[in-house]
Amino acid sequence: MNAVQLETYRLSKHFGSFTALGDVSLSVRPGTVHALLGENGAGKSTLVKCVVGYYQPDDGAVLVGGREQAINSPVVARDLGIGMVYQHFTVVPGMTVAENLLLARGRLPAVVPWKRVRAELDAFLKTTPFRLDLDATPMDLSAGEKQKLEILKQLFLKPRLLILDEPTSVLTPQEADEVLGALRARAHAGNCSVLMITHKFREVSAYADDVSVLRRGRLVHSGAVADTTPEALAEAMVGREAGPEEVREELATRPEAELAPHTPGEVQLDVRGLTVRGDRGESAVRDLNLSVRAGEIVGVAGVSGNGQRELMEALVGQRARESGSVHVAGQPFAATRAENQRLGVRAMPEEPLRNACVGALSVADNMGLRNFDQAPFSRGGWRLGGRLRAQARAWIAEYGVKTQGERAPIRSLSGGNVQRAVLARELAGEPRLLLVSNPVFGLDFAAVADIHARLRAARARGCALLLVSEDLDELLALADRIVVMSEGQIVLDMPAAAADRQTLGGHMGGHMGGHMGGHMGSQMGGGHAARTIPADREAA
Repeated sequence: MNAVQLETYRLSKHFGSFTALGDVSLSVRPGTVHALLGENGAGKSTLVKCVVGYYQPDDGAVLVGGREQAINSPVVARDLGIGMVYQHFTVVPGMTVAENLLLARGRLPAVVPWKRVRAELDAFLKTTPFRLDLDATPMDLSAGEKQKLEILKQLFLKPRLLILDEPTSVLTPQEADEVLGALRARAHAGNCSVLMITHKFREVSAYADDVSVLRRGRLVHSGAVADTTPEALAEAMVGREAGPEEVREELATRPEAELAPHTPGEVQLDVRGLTVRGDRGESAVRDLNLSVRAGEIVGVAGVSGNGQRELMEALVGQRARESGSVHVAGQPFAATRAENQRLGVRAMPEEPLRNACVGALSVADNMGLRNFDQAPFSRGGWRLGGRLRAQARAWIAEYGVKTQGERAPIRSLSGGNVQRAVLARELAGEPRLLLVSNPVFGLDFAAVADIHARLRAARARGCALLLVSEDLDELLALADRIVVMSEGQIVLDMPAAAADRQTLGGHMGGHMGGHMGGHMGSQMGGGHAARTIPADREAA
């Protein structure tokens, strides 16, 4: 058996006066898949970074195969057979897939015998759950393919322990099941042990043998998956004072959450024949038609890299439109500041700290970016700082933004709290159209529940929402209608109530063509026919 046991004994790590990890004793059994859960800031990343040598613990020990090891660098971890797939890509953009795989070894000869190496790589790929073009570069790959390359890099090293940080965030459901199924099979065959950080209870239930939960740097639960439930795990993650039922009950007391969902009204967003170029001049969005009604959430599903980012950037004015038209409430819309204010258009982009905030400015100033030049916050074009700070204090309290104060730089906030701050700003003033991209990516249970409740409440008040998400569970839970984007076009449009993961995933991966539309529509029944759109022509 190549799989190895990992143990941490009373592992602790401090950053100044802050305890990121306190006395954590964790055990990953050989040949098993062990899931690691916890809120943002619970210590998950700190724990695995201590295991792989990125951080040095202040106290405690890491044991590999029953022996204490001094892992003072990732190189030492690699020599011990420990590999890690990070949440953020580490591939070298200018190198081919073959070169990235070979570079993962760390030690290379002065002259690479490429004929022999290619044969070795081809043989290796035949043993993996997916294949990539060895001559492609990461710049040619979608986000999902880059994630596969990250996993392949580690599998190529034949690790005894493989650590995964949110490994399926950019994969289709079928790809996620294929990857996790293959990794579980490798673990159960004794080839490696797997420690997987995830936020998805479905992945824990379906693929993990054991599960551990960290909360505020402490280990609060560890045991067999078969002996617990998603509800119990959620409670362990956030504590009894804020378990899933308590979160829902607390949200339900807010006036906006008491509003019943409206029947969809008039078309609020109407996109016709939109074509948008990508970063390399390619046609990223092609002749796309889309509409969203008032009081409706339309979810956009698709594997990352199929035009979703370019679509949203074109709608909010961050990317030029090559052709086509965009109307909001029946009026031409070019996404100017004046039009946003007049038509009530707001946006919550992906990575808001980079795309919707000025990191060095205070939380108050960032919260005031929508209205700093409007009464009563402006006089002759100048901001009235006191009023902006008062507004920020009210929103911080209402949205539960954890910050050292409204004067703190917004870049000092955690990702979830930046999301809350931006959402507070964008939902203010009863917006009529909200453009949202991956609003809860990587956030913990409590933050997800809060943000989802607020998006539903906006819909209930008659706001039209266009929601791009790479998490099908999120779309199925929130959307009234789901469209699938593939290669820059919408290839499926169907009511969310009639959707299922298999159908959506098949279209996301490009495995279901337009000729299946009539058959699928008749299968759905009940008036909820799916509209499958030919790949070369999107229906109007």
